[in-house]
Amino acid sequence: MTTTAVRPPEEALTERLPGAWSIGLSRGALEIKQFFRMREQVVFTFAFPVVFLFLFASIFSDDVEGAGITASQLYVPAMTAAGIMSTSFQSLGVSIAVERDERVLRRLRGTPMPPASYFLGKIWLVFVTGLLETAILLLVGTTLYDVDLPTSAGKWFDLAWIFVLGLTACALLGIAISSVPRSGKSATSVVVLPFLVLQFISGVYIAVDTIPEWMLNLGALFPLKWMCQGLRGVFLPESARVLEQTGDWEFGRVALVLAAWCVGGLVLCLLTFRWKSRRDG
Repeated sequence: MTTTAVRPPEEALTERLPGAWSIGLSRGALEIKQFFRMREQVVFTFAFPVVFLFLFASIFSDDVEGAGITASQLYVPAMTAAGIMSTSFQSLGVSIAVERDERVLRRLRGTPMPPASYFLGKIWLVFVTGLLETAILLLVGTTLYDVDLPTSAGKWFDLAWIFVLGLTACALLGIAISSVPRSGKSATSVVVLPFLVLQFISGVYIAVDTIPEWMLNLGALFPLKWMCQGLRGVFLPESARVLEQTGDWEFGRVALVLAAWCVGGLVLCLLTFRWKSRRDG
């Protein structure tokens, strides 16, 4: 007579549970589906930087002296960098603060879902939206403003690592700043204000060679300035390097600063992130 060993129900349940990565993928698919169901948010997210690009490129369309480019071409990489930060820093900073205020995070924390899966879902969302935003802005730039796409594998590689490092750094900063607003209602004001200031002192709306030195040095402490500079190096001719603060694209320094912000942003997230709002204790 043979006997069959019966495993404890806890052990069987543990074996059936999916891992953090697979749950993160499912969570990311849910986040993306929810995002595209909100049509007003989709239109605002993708149209906002395109409208600003059109406005600034139309108002300032003269040739840039000594750079071999037009002012319109100068705005394309800058607005692309701002678009990447908008879909990561601003999007996560506001949405996570609202979810915390509405106790969505508290309820998720009480489920068996690993905490890492929640953040993986958010990263998948900003990756997809950031990629679409970049593609739309480059389509507008190449179609309307004669910006040339990279013609060498090296330039495409530069575009790839600037996008990945910049998106990651800004997403981590967005998660970190989401703990600053005291409520979901104040999240937009708290997050948008520093982002708006950074756009003015990082060379998005105003050419780098016309920004006061102290403002440039302040902007250089944050990722956006370096994303703008790196993307200018990808899409603009070598003659445009004279417009930079040091007269060079400085790809090595761009990579170093963005990588440092990825590490620093992660540390900030670990130190500041909360699953509960202040009123919940």
